[in-house]
Amino acid sequence: MTPVGGDAAPSAVTLLANPAAGGRRGGEIAARTARRLLARGVDVDVVAGRDAAETRRRARDCVAAGAGVLAVAGGDGMVHLALQEVAGTSTALAVLPTGSGNDFARVLGIPATPPDAAADVLLGGVRRRIDLGRCAPPEGGDRPLWFGTVLTSGFDSLVVERTERMRRPRGRMRYAAAVLAELGRLRPLPFTIEADGRVQELEAALVAIGNTSCYGGGMRVCPHADPADGRLAVTAVSPATAGQLLRAFPRIYRGTHTAHPLVHTFHAASVRVHTPDMRAYADGEPAGQLPLRAEAVPGAVEVLVPAAA
Repeated sequence: MTPVGGDAAPSAVTLLANPAAGGRRGGEIAARTARRLLARGVDVDVVAGRDAAETRRRARDCVAAGAGVLAVAGGDGMVHLALQEVAGTSTALAVLPTGSGNDFARVLGIPATPPDAAADVLLGGVRRRIDLGRCAPPEGGDRPLWFGTVLTSGFDSLVVERTERMRRPRGRMRYAAAVLAELGRLRPLPFTIEADGRVQELEAALVAIGNTSCYGGGMRVCPHADPADGRLAVTAVSPATAGQLLRAFPRIYRGTHTAHPLVHTFHAASVRVHTPDMRAYADGEPAGQLPLRAEAVPGAVEVLVPAAA
């Protein structure tokens, strides 16, 4: 890891702000961080778009202009947007977590509180190269999609879709409420999974493909994921009753569900997953209809993390 603190602290930072993330708190954290960096002699260029498309265009322009550090103030959706532009470039990504889930920041050890903690990572953290996942339809054609956390399909997809329709509660409680709502509609799905050329067909309630371990506001669905090993971690949950899933649900937050006989885990550098009439989500954002092929891309992005991480 390359240090960026002290004399090596960045001389300039581009701050991509999303005031909608975390309500008013998102805008306040972005402004507070900008003032803190300026007080330490760091040049700050704050950019924001009126919608996701404009924000992504602005991020692309910043990277093309040679931004050394792109700091994202927002949640996993904003991180996902930024990853599409910084992946495979020399621009380092810093995260100021102000969203409801903040799973990418969580696995990097970047705290959401106190308010200045993430800004201090910018000033005194270290640079670290990590893997990203990249997914696309098997036949190609569409531009590949980068993801930093987890690609989900099956029951998880249905939960994410319901979560998007909900306004309350916030954070992990909203995800938990969506899980409970979808349990009554639970059904087994016929999945085909091709992992590093090996094909298996199985019935499953969900399949999660993780570059990192958690999603949904701290659910450690792929606790065996390591974003520095050049592989993706796969968790497949066999058909279960609503009661069985409900009892296992708390274990997912602890990452101890992998010992359950209904749970199958493995690693692969490349995974193709398919079940009919199902969408997939990456970092909680739409990734398209199955089938999709995902692969691990070693060292695809440089991130700023706490010095002790």
